[in-house]
Amino acid sequence: MTEPADLTELSFTETGRIARPVVETYEAVADPGRLSQYFTTGGARGRLETGAEVTWDFADFPGAFPVEVVEAATPQRIVLRWDGESAVDESGMTTVTFTFSPLDGDTRTLVSITESSWHPTQDGARNAFGNCMGWTGMLAAMKAWVEHGINLRDGFYT
Repeated sequence: MTEPADLTELSFTETGRIARPVVETYEAVADPGRLSQYFTTGGARGRLETGAEVTWDFADFPGAFPVEVVEAATPQRIVLRWDGESAVDESGMTTVTFTFSPLDGDTRTLVSITESSWHPTQDGARNAFGNCMGWTGMLAAMKAWVEHGINLRDGFYT
């Protein structure tokens, strides 16, 4: 029997399907005005473009969060870095990767969000699980807003 490899970091991937073409779905994340409608309820400042540093503010978790855009490849992929408690990276940041894949002749989009990496400790797990919950909520809120114009986040956390 082979011994399992030691766990060196924690990461997760969340997915959801949005009934809109891939370009429209990508823009719902990349465009700060659109993102502010359903996720960054305190406002997003700056378009997600390679090399940009933008801020995300949440009315229910006040305080602007700086977000570094590592890569923005329209309309397939966005890679971000932001502060993450108990992160493996010496800078204390985690990496978030969004991928957008067309489905059903580009009438729907599969959105995948992967965030990594935290220390495999109790604190690391708590922070990873919290962010996993946040991205799951973001995908649900994006679907409701993009498809039906409904803001699910309003009043959800407060």
